[in-house]
Amino acid sequence: MNELFGTLPDGTPVHRWTLERAGTRVRVLSYGGIVQDVEVPDRAGRAGSVVLGFPGPEGYLEHRGLFLGAVIGRYANRIGGARFELDGRTHTLTPSEGPHALHGGEGGFDRRTWEVTPVEHGLRLTRVSPDGEEGFPGRLEAAVTYTLDERGALRIGYEAVTDALTVVNLTSHSYWNLAGSGSAGGHELRLAASRFTPVDDGLIPTGELRDVTGTRFDFRRPRPAGSGYDHNFVLDKGVTAAAEEVAELYDPASGRVLTVSTTEPGMQVYTADHLGGPFSPGEGVALETQHFPDSPNRPDFPSTVLRPGEVYRSETVYAFSVR
Repeated sequence: MNELFGTLPDGTPVHRWTLERAGTRVRVLSYGGIVQDVEVPDRAGRAGSVVLGFPGPEGYLEHRGLFLGAVIGRYANRIGGARFELDGRTHTLTPSEGPHALHGGEGGFDRRTWEVTPVEHGLRLTRVSPDGEEGFPGRLEAAVTYTLDERGALRIGYEAVTDALTVVNLTSHSYWNLAGSGSAGGHELRLAASRFTPVDDGLIPTGELRDVTGTRFDFRRPRPAGSGYDHNFVLDKGVTAAAEEVAELYDPASGRVLTVSTTEPGMQVYTADHLGGPFSPGEGVALETQHFPDSPNRPDFPSTVLRPGEVYRSETVYAFSVR
């Protein structure tokens, strides 16, 4: 189902598409590729919303810095100093968090209107990012596909091609609250990650891959998500051709379980301590599957380089159940 969600200040219409299958209902916007709503049942069979969202485009415009539910690109997370070098050429990006580039810059994918085409059990969103957009080299053709599978799991597939050497790192920035309201700090989180990337005061990785043993970053066994996290976890599986299970989020009160599978080597866990607007700090947990922050400046990190003739592909699956 396609309906008018509202209009942007320049008059551009924002459309909302609804997908429904196997007890899951997902609503996606043409603006920002935003996942505006996800509804799944609790252990008593009562449907409820499990992601944070706004009822109209005004909220997303006013509180753009929250990145609620949006497609993030061209580069998810941070690039230190808003610059990187490729083949001996330095590329300067638009700083968007102090001196650093965050989530693609001030005009990232979250602020763009996407072309939406229905596909079987889902939607395919496309846009062309011109050469030099936010300082990134190359004309990038990007596509994001949202589908619901036979279990009602939300599958997000990413693809991109370029006409010049560039870097790409795409993700989805939904904030999950399996209770539907209140704090998500009591949700139990499990991560298949034995290491994480420590950061400096600007939240830029130091380059170390630190063992989580004996630290507050050890989520290898389920425990409350708590607060104070905005860190990239190094997934034990690394980069994989097919999505593999890496995380589970569980709300004991509602019984809802979110299982995350991905092809990506990292996951940014953000406990939303600085969430604002109509939301309270800690009201959601973002689980952003990704390559590592600042990888273009860290040749020892998994590469985010995309060359002409190559196809960038990534997939993340959010599956829902109860117990």
